Amino acid sequence: MSDWSAEDWIAYLQLEPHPEGGYFRRAYAAQLQLPAGALPDHGAERAVATAIYYLLPAGQRSRLHRLKSDELWHFYTGSPLTVQVLGASGECATWRLGPDPRVGQHFLLPIRAGCWFGATVDEPSGFSLIGCTVAPGFDFADFELADRDALLRQYPHYAKFIERLT
Repeated sequence: MSDWSAEDWIAYLQLEPHPEGGYFRRAYAAQLQLPAGALPDHGAERAVATAIYYLLPAGQRSRLHRLKSDELWHFYTGSPLTVQVLGASGECATWRLGPDPRVGQHFLLPIRAGCWFGATVDEPSGFSLIGCTVAPGFDFADFELADRDALLRQYPHYAKFIERLT
């Protein structure tokens, strides 16, 4: 399977275009629901957790976005992926997901609720297939794409990063 192309994986996993870029399909939603009263920031009940397959081809980007829940990114196959995270207190961190921890790549990356983050594939002709697990579970009502101008006003010192991922 290591010789599979992005198109092979998209077809096999029945992935669809994602609003942030790349392709996805929900693979799991917990049956257990958290009541809205336990989630004041969410406004409605949510599954305890959800998981998707997410494929990002080279030449596309996972545009800067944030969620109201924590998200775990799991590397599955393909090229290494660079993820940039802008934390709630304004700090910026760069992480690499990939298959080789000997060169600083990680298999798993936790991203806290409320952080802006986006990603790009490291190899110009590659792709990255990852999984994303969200808890409390994902709902598009909890998803916000970044407004470039608003972020540039708030974080002018990160202009290159913001312009590249919005």
